[in-house]
Amino acid sequence: MTRVLLVAVPAAAAVSFVIGAGGDSDVPLADRPYTAAQRPSGAPNPLKSGSAAEQKALEARLAKLPPGLDAPDKKEIAARLVASADHSTLDWRSRYGAIADLGDGNGYTAGIIGFCSGTNDMLQLVEAYTAAHPDNGLARYLPALRAVDGTDAHEGLDPGFTDAWAREAQKPAFRRAQDETRDRLYFDPAVQLAKMDGLGTLGQFVYYDAMVLHGPGLEADGFYGIRQAAMEKARTAAEGGDEAEYLNVFLDEGRAAIRARLTTAQRDTSRIDTAQRVFLRDGNMELSAPLEWQMYGETFRVPAG
Repeated sequence: MTRVLLVAVPAAAAVSFVIGAGGDSDVPLADRPYTAAQRPSGAPNPLKSGSAAEQKALEARLAKLPPGLDAPDKKEIAARLVASADHSTLDWRSRYGAIADLGDGNGYTAGIIGFCSGTNDMLQLVEAYTAAHPDNGLARYLPALRAVDGTDAHEGLDPGFTDAWAREAQKPAFRRAQDETRDRLYFDPAVQLAKMDGLGTLGQFVYYDAMVLHGPGLEADGFYGIRQAAMEKARTAAEGGDEAEYLNVFLDEGRAAIRARLTTAQRDTSRIDTAQRVFLRDGNMELSAPLEWQMYGETFRVPAG
């Protein structure tokens, strides 16, 4: 199970985006670079293994560490970096209502992190949201979402599901539900594991972006497979290794997984080559603004302050 990257490389000259500008939220989702993962039902959360006493000790240990990517300003930067790769925008909040079938075998892809009708995380999102808000506009589609899970089918979803998603995304409660599911399945496990591996804020983002892109799979092209391959070639900081050296190896493994994809359109490695690797080369281990990077030929900036 792997994530599929569909890249729409801009034909025009590079464009500079600055946070706070109007952005391009009206550009159709299908016209944007975007990702969709074949994801298992949940990421192996490092805090959810071992005995209750071991979990408590680990939580206490993590609580003593610097917040890193958990800090609100850093988490905002992380969301904007991912959005630049997945949507060609820094305005990630404009994507709650986005939904389309990208023809990648994952059914409908929607929302801020690309929840997919064929990969279980969309089902988890709608189930959790419905448990808290039983009369929501997506609840009627739960039987269909369960039936199409693991496929690219639309049976029972068409013709009304996309409109229902867009309408529901106008509600703050559904936006919060998307945030919570993103954090539970992707952000929290990646950041917690990065901290356990002794990585700073940049390394925590590298893990999170890889979790989003590749999905939390154990196979060679899933997040945990990539991490295992990197650890066989370099020691993590927690093991006494050099953090920058380990991250370079991890990025090499992630890049190789992208390049091994089946079609040329899935193989763009901008998010590594002209973004994460740039920050690492500059020694910006805390992912501090100002930041400047390129994605598919476009230039993005996050100013200081």
